[in-house]
Amino acid sequence: MRRIGKKIGLLCLPALLCMMFLSGCHGTKGQSAFATPKEFDESKNYEVTFWAKNDTNKTQTKIYEKAIADFEALYPNITVNLRLYTDYGKIYNDVITNISTNTTPNVCITYPDHIATYLTGENSVVPLEELFADEKYGLGGSQVKFDAPKEAEIIPQFLTECSFDGHYYAVPFMRSTEACYINKTYVEKLGYTLPEVLTWDFIWEVSEAAAEKDESGVFALNGQKVMIPFIYKSTDNMMIQMLRQKDAGYSNENGEVQLFHDTTKELLFTIAEQAKTGAFSTFKISSYPANFLNAGQCLFAVDSTAGATWMGTYAPLSDISDDKFVEFDTEVMPIPQFDPENPKMISQGPSVCVFNKKDPQEVLASWLFVQYLLTNEVQIAYAETEGYVPVTLKAQESLEYQDYLSRCGQDNELYYDVKIKASKLLLDNTGHTFVTPVFNGSASLRDAAGQLIENVTKSTRRKQEVDDAYIENLYDEVTSLYHLDHKVSGAGDSLAGKADLGALPGTGVMLLSGLAAAWILIFLYLIWGAVKKKKKEKKKH
Repeated sequence: MRRIGKKIGLLCLPALLCMMFLSGCHGTKGQSAFATPKEFDESKNYEVTFWAKNDTNKTQTKIYEKAIADFEALYPNITVNLRLYTDYGKIYNDVITNISTNTTPNVCITYPDHIATYLTGENSVVPLEELFADEKYGLGGSQVKFDAPKEAEIIPQFLTECSFDGHYYAVPFMRSTEACYINKTYVEKLGYTLPEVLTWDFIWEVSEAAAEKDESGVFALNGQKVMIPFIYKSTDNMMIQMLRQKDAGYSNENGEVQLFHDTTKELLFTIAEQAKTGAFSTFKISSYPANFLNAGQCLFAVDSTAGATWMGTYAPLSDISDDKFVEFDTEVMPIPQFDPENPKMISQGPSVCVFNKKDPQEVLASWLFVQYLLTNEVQIAYAETEGYVPVTLKAQESLEYQDYLSRCGQDNELYYDVKIKASKLLLDNTGHTFVTPVFNGSASLRDAAGQLIENVTKSTRRKQEVDDAYIENLYDEVTSLYHLDHKVSGAGDSLAGKADLGALPGTGVMLLSGLAAAWILIFLYLIWGAVKKKKKEKKKH
């Protein structure tokens, strides 16, 4: 009996070890709330991990690297380790995975919608208002070793975007909006003149005219067999902005989903009509709007102002070969509106958050680096790489930045006219921008908004009928796909939907598998022992 017990004990050991490791890796308790140290201890060394996004733009990479080097020269006891991603979604997924193991980065470039989900880890993201106001190490604090902006010098609209659930959980890093990049030459060739403010009716009318073909299947406007007059990059933004312009529901501050209603249906019917004629498509269906625009195969390409260097005849970062380019005049205008007298457009762009750690000194080191990202040196240099605008008045009003804007069109690199026009577009329209409510689940709702347009466009291209029954079924499918039928909660509550939980870490999957295997072995061993015992009893009889 003792021998059997010993063997069972040995078999249980892997299961117990798995349980121990699992509790330490996936069921980790949250951090203690962060409290700002009275002094920064410069006698100790700190490593700050910084996760950032880069669109293969080497200039942006060099700006990050220079910022890190300059910061480390001021603080020799802080080492900043840069990890670059090509997609914000990948940063989001990796952060979610690492929250459970307390292995998040120290600093990461992200979006408020994503931070709302990061907050499901107890004290995982540091609320920043205490750090903002700290006399020594706060924004523009007396002990900060560089010329950091004060809180009042950050553009109020941009800073407000980082406030939700009663706290500031980030600072803005760069801001952009969406722009409509237009082949003005082709618009005028069709006999139209661009209005002062683009409207949806104008866009649809011109796009339908541009979709006309001759008897041989060649488009009359460009003499090519390819023409998609209107292409939208981010269909989530498209739906969100259309609804805001019509004062229709999308969501509220309490996280209530208001997306599925008759106004949305009407918009989807209109989009289906345009897709049916070939006048409209999306990035996910057809590819980058810039590629079609630059090849003379598109009239209206809606993309972020942060993508301006991909747009136009002389775009410095264009992906198409030189022989594909078509020469045309590029106009940069705000997105189309339903009410030209009351324009509304989305404000977007990366923010920076700080993750909590056991050592408050390490968090303070991270915060100092975040402040350095707001200095004129970094803000202006990064803004000049694309149609971003700096997030501080200090940078926007500087002589250096004003000089940059004044040189619009001097060359097709630093002073590329389309890029600077895109920046000016946001500077002139900051007061017309808006952001959507942030809550745990808002990232999924955003995806759902875009999915409605993607599905309707695909279905129309496949000759499916888009009618009332189709829309009702689509609402049900998208609600289920993005778990919007679950109760949506505020940013500080438990997760509302499966879509925002993130994947279980690979180590967790392995340990769970090991635990299951161990229990299977135990069960098989007990069965084998029972069978063996029965055989022995039969022999005795």
